[in-house]
Amino acid sequence: MAYNAYSLKEIANRPERLSPGHRMCAGCGSTVAVRAVMRALRPEDKAVVTVATSCLEVSTMTYPYTSWEDSYIHTAFENAAATASGVVAAYNAKKKKGKLGENYKFITFGGDGGTYDIGFQSLSGAMERGTDMVYVCYDNEAYMNTGIQRSSSTPLYADTTTSAIGSVSDGKPQYKKDLTAIMAAHRIPYVAQTTFIGNFKDLHHKAETAIYTEGPAFLNVMAPCPRGWRYAEADLMDICKAAVETCVWPLFEVVDGEWTLNYEPKNKLPVTEYLKLQGRFKHLFAPGNEALVGRIQDDIDRRWEELKVRAGAV
Repeated sequence: MAYNAYSLKEIANRPERLSPGHRMCAGCGSTVAVRAVMRALRPEDKAVVTVATSCLEVSTMTYPYTSWEDSYIHTAFENAAATASGVVAAYNAKKKKGKLGENYKFITFGGDGGTYDIGFQSLSGAMERGTDMVYVCYDNEAYMNTGIQRSSSTPLYADTTTSAIGSVSDGKPQYKKDLTAIMAAHRIPYVAQTTFIGNFKDLHHKAETAIYTEGPAFLNVMAPCPRGWRYAEADLMDICKAAVETCVWPLFEVVDGEWTLNYEPKNKLPVTEYLKLQGRFKHLFAPGNEALVGRIQDDIDRRWEELKVRAGAV
């Protein structure tokens, strides 16, 4: 059976590769992302997972216990992709010598701090070298594990502990880095952006495609954090849906340099429908801050039109 011929029912019933009982927060997007990505593996395949220091790492692996069913390596913040590169090289050497008969896939997970910032150099190097691996960024838009400090993924005017709102600050003054486009500029075989909407079909398709694409692949998954974004645990899916419908987080993929827009809202919602769901943007709704919201909306509109041009959707 071809890997893309599995039914959604069969996929949903596959055994969990991230065991329940870990210590991640209720309503956290990162473990939802991990479970969905790992479920995209064919049942007969094994994986080696490398994880950068992060909430995901400290909450799923405390020696000698682990929530991971596949081989797992904890790396430092800055070298998750480099570690995976070394594992892939060792695997290929053993395969060539006939010392390994099993099929393994190589998947790296990192938060935005370990991906956009501290780990970017090793990520860029692994992608440029053509390492046959998948790097998955679960993007929760701040350094959540160490105290909710701003990162280059943190969006404009978000309230964090190092871009705190007050009499002299409206939140983070810089725009969010467009890492997905930066990875596409590496001219690797597969790059995609996704999140949790509907029946997870978009996320599954992209995870499956990334894992079974020969060569390097990058997957950027919006993964909200209830502590840092300040939302009720049950609102996770609503926030992700609002991000897509407002075009804050468009769904697209880049295959061998060709951009494809996977979803275009029938009625694009104003960004306020996304911002109002999160406490980190509460200050934007105070009287006198209308211009701040307008600046965010203008940036989203501009980037959305640029994406449509790239994807030939105009």
